[in-house]
Amino acid sequence: MRKISFLFGSLLLTLTMALTTAAFGQTSKSADIAVVVNPDTPVAEMSLADVRKVFLGERQYWNSKMPVILLVRAPVAKERDVVLRIIYQMSESQFKQFWVAKIFRSEAVSAPKIVYSSDMTNQLVSAVPGSIAFMDAKSIGPGLKVIKIDGRLPGEAGYPLR
Repeated sequence: MRKISFLFGSLLLTLTMALTTAAFGQTSKSADIAVVVNPDTPVAEMSLADVRKVFLGERQYWNSKMPVILLVRAPVAKERDVVLRIIYQMSESQFKQFWVAKIFRSEAVSAPKIVYSSDMTNQLVSAVPGSIAFMDAKSIGPGLKVIKIDGRLPGEAGYPLR
């Protein structure tokens, strides 16, 4: 019984130390939201104002042969909250109303496609030319191009999407 109690106590201490290290040892990059595109998308840097135009559907083509495909995280995702606050400057209900009105006025064919996880974002952006999405910077997988915003990448001082 003492051996089991000792093992349980050791396991609990190890778990507590790991969680504490994870919580306090994070870099600023882990709090940043990255804007990512398909590698074939002809853009590497944008201003925050340009990112806003793209996500508002004001820019619908990267070039004459490549449409912009908007991918947006589902409601309640931390990334969505940051993007609604900083890029869209809207509440969740305003965001939904904005896209309904834009479609009703024939200014857009559809609202952004909803993605439900970072894995889904990674898969779709790497597979769909012209796609753009935002995701937690620590979740970026291979096959994505990270866009510099106002000359900064996630993790750099002054990066605007936190």
